[in-house]
Amino acid sequence: MDRLFSGMQPTQDAHIGNWLGAIRNWVALQDRYECLFCVVDLHAVTVPFDPAAMPDRVLNLAAAFLACGIDPAKSTVFVQSAVPEHAELTWLLACQTGLGALERMTQFKDKAGQNAENGNAGLLFYPVLMAADVLAYRAAAVPVGEDQVQHLEFAREIVRKFNRLFGETFPEPRAIVPEGSARRILGLDGNAKMSKSKGNAVSLVEEPAEIRRLVGGAFTDPERKRRTDPGRPEICNVYTLHHFFTDPARVAAIGTECRTAQIGCVECKRELGDGMAAALAPLRERYLAVRGDEEGLRRVLAEGAAKARGLARETLSLVRERMGLREGGRIP
Repeated sequence: MDRLFSGMQPTQDAHIGNWLGAIRNWVALQDRYECLFCVVDLHAVTVPFDPAAMPDRVLNLAAAFLACGIDPAKSTVFVQSAVPEHAELTWLLACQTGLGALERMTQFKDKAGQNAENGNAGLLFYPVLMAADVLAYRAAAVPVGEDQVQHLEFAREIVRKFNRLFGETFPEPRAIVPEGSARRILGLDGNAKMSKSKGNAVSLVEEPAEIRRLVGGAFTDPERKRRTDPGRPEICNVYTLHHFFTDPARVAAIGTECRTAQIGCVECKRELGDGMAAALAPLRERYLAVRGDEEGLRRVLAEGAAKARGLARETLSLVRERMGLREGGRIP
């Protein structure tokens, strides 16, 4: 099978946006690819973070992976910083990467523009580290969302240049775009990507009552001022979320009822909250079991890191040889 790599930052608890946009797709890919799934903690330190909270966030995210169905018997699950070859390969690739190309990357411009203190070298080199994450395993496939397409194309450009300069070494990773990705998953504010830091997310392990409370405060059609006003479900994020948590026939009926003012926003959100709470209940139960067995969770990550490092060492050995660096000594 082709090898596949993907990762997620431990900057916050996993939420329904992570699940709907990425993790559930990973689960479906496990039988088709040799999968490596990574908690990318090195990426998480490119912006301000709390060192005291980082260890728990790493374990929480890894537990969420397993609770959602990532199977360590099928996939390699590990933490990025446990495989130092990621950092070494980043340096070797960065030395072949133009500064102008990095400065033009959308994410760097966005994050550095939000706060001058965010404009650090790590953030600038973020796309190179992302490329190294994939290329360390010579992965052929990478699941991506719309916000990562530019970074994957950047990785492909790095591959082409490296192969041209040093000989055929890496495959060009191809994008795997999840089915239904055209339906963009926004936060409860209906405006921005779901994020705990923005206060517009629903955690995968939220209590049912809290799920209903959060959904009850979600923004809907701004032009629907009264219950008797006809709604526009096609622009309402609550209606979009119904597609993931409500029976399809009922989703179609809600659309009709909204347009004809037979259902109000309060009722629509109440129904979504109930459906979301029911859907997430099994995930929450599995998460609590996995997270409660910290020794077992750490064992999964240690075994995953050992396997990942073995693969990455093979790649680094080849890269060193191609770049004429073998005289410095073999990788132990």
